[in-house]
Order: sequence, then C-alpha cells, then structure tokens
Amino acid sequence: MKILLVSQMYPGPDDPDLGIFVQGIERALAERGHEIERAVVDRRAGGRRRHLELARRARGAARTFRPDVVYAHFLVPAGLIAASVSKAPLVVTAHGQDVRNAHSSAAIRHATRRACRRASAVVAVSDYLRRELEAAVPEARGKTEVIDCGIDLDLFRVQPTPDDPWSFLCIGTLDERKNVVRLADAFASLGDPQATLTFVGDGPLRGALEGRPGITVTGRVSHEQVRDLIAAARVVCQPSLVEPFGQALVEAMACGRSVVATSVGGPREFVREGAGVLVDPLDVGAIADGMRRAAELPCPNPAARAAAEGHDVRRRAEQVEAVLLRAASG
Repeated sequence: MKILLVSQMYPGPDDPDLGIFVQGIERALAERGHEIERAVVDRRAGGRRRHLELARRARGAARTFRPDVVYAHFLVPAGLIAASVSKAPLVVTAHGQDVRNAHSSAAIRHATRRACRRASAVVAVSDYLRRELEAAVPEARGKTEVIDCGIDLDLFRVQPTPDDPWSFLCIGTLDERKNVVRLADAFASLGDPQATLTFVGDGPLRGALEGRPGITVTGRVSHEQVRDLIAAARVVCQPSLVEPFGQALVEAMACGRSVVATSVGGPREFVREGAGVLVDPLDVGAIADGMRRAAELPCPNPAARAAAEGHDVRRRAEQVEAVLLRAASG
C-alpha cells in the first residue's frame, strides 16, 4: 500500500522530540512492507509559515506519489490540508490539542468538521479523546476508532533500580497544561534534601522552575536520552491538568518505572493498580502524596511493565494498517 504521511510535527535536527510518536508508527508501518512518502514539517519555529510549507509539500507529494491512502496526524491543519491535496481516501489521527482547539474556536471547529467529514476514518489516541472529539464534531461520530501511537518496547525496556531512591522525573513541555509549577511545589513539600526532580523539556514556565532546590531542567533531548533519564529515575510524574493520552508515562512504565499521573484524561485507561498513582492535578498535597506512594512501589515495577506491554508500537501499526486498508479499499 502506498501511504502519504502528512504531519505538522515530526522530529528534526533542531527539535529531536517533535512528534516522535508519528515517526514511531511510520517506521512500524514501513516494517510491515508499506511504501511511505512523507510530507511533514520538522521544527517548531515558523508560525503560520510552517502550515503553508506543509501544504506545499503535501500537494507536491500527492501529485508525484499518487498514494492509495493519505494518513494525517492532527486534525487541523494537517488533516484539513490532507483533505484538500488528494482525492485518495483519508485517515486522520487526533492527538489532543487539535481537539481542544475545536472546542475553543468556532473557526477551528468548522475546519475540523470539514476534515472529519472528508475522512474515511478518524483515529483518537484514547477513549477520553474520542468522547471529547465526538462531543465537538458530529462528523466524527461513528467513524472514530481508538488507537494510540504505541511505544518501542525494545528501546524502552526494563531498567535496573537507580541508586537514588527519591529521584523523580517529568517529561514534557514546561507550560500550564503540564502543571509543572504545582509538581515543583509538591516536590518541595516532600521536605527531603536528598530528593531530586528533573524536568525534561522546555517552555514558558522554565524560569519558574530553575533555581529551586533539588530541581534540574535539562531542556529538550533526543528519544534515546529520554530512555536514559527514565532509567536514572525511580518515579516519572505527569500530573497534567489534562492529558489526552500520556505517551511519556507509557514509556516510563515500559522501563519498569512507577508513575504519578493525572486523573483527568487518558491515563485512567492504562495506569492500573500497582503500576502507579492517579492524582487530582489541582491538589498539591495529593500530588505530593502520590509521589511518596509511587516511590514506595517496587523498582523495577513488573506491574508497570505489564501494563505498558499492551501498547507495543508493532501491534498498534497492525491496527492502523487495518484502518488504512479499509479506507483504501473503499
């Protein structure tokens, strides 16, 4: 099958973490023997020029590659662009921010409805996100399937117990939605001078975190470095205000790490009893209590690894393949 991949997020030299989950599912589909042509942008900078560049690349690829199916990641703009550049059947995956945008903006909701109306199938990365999408966009109802992007279980394998029993890690954009300031406040309330909390990522709240006792901010790193940083931590924390899925949590669990996860959104669907702790993201005391409880769980944690094994990227590629084949066959 000839697949045209369209995405506004894809890893690049300056942004190695950008849309790494898109690259993962692409590689797994290629391993299954499909021919894939890529129309992507691989940097964060550029504003609306990025979208114009994506449209130009997608249009050119569709004309020369002649795909059997177009597979887009993110409803708007990638899904909308994909809908307009080719007459081939379209499958589009919703990841989270695109769905939130459809709720908050009438113009984006209209564009999202156009993309979903054109799509043969829509994929949501969690059942929580499917419900959110279908509430905002009637055109998605009855054609949305739940398939997350999966993780590489060979890259994210069980790691030995780290030397530091009170080492915590948070992976993601340092912004309000990721709730990083409340997490830092919860960490401070633990009152252990030997404890450490490392933030992996960058964003507008970096300045509110740097300089705090016990806290380190690494900035953005490659996927392989993320694996190594998980190995050096005992607990991975992501008490976001809302988390559509929680890719970093599943990667941490695959490494045998217990997690502290938000109770709002996708993590409720895979953070099982014994694998981690779900917390109220608005309650600093609850986050701190979750950090203590997660640190007391086994490390490596076999329950966490067992839960993550259900998200193997190769299995997810099989599921996506089935959706793409149905679309391509009409």
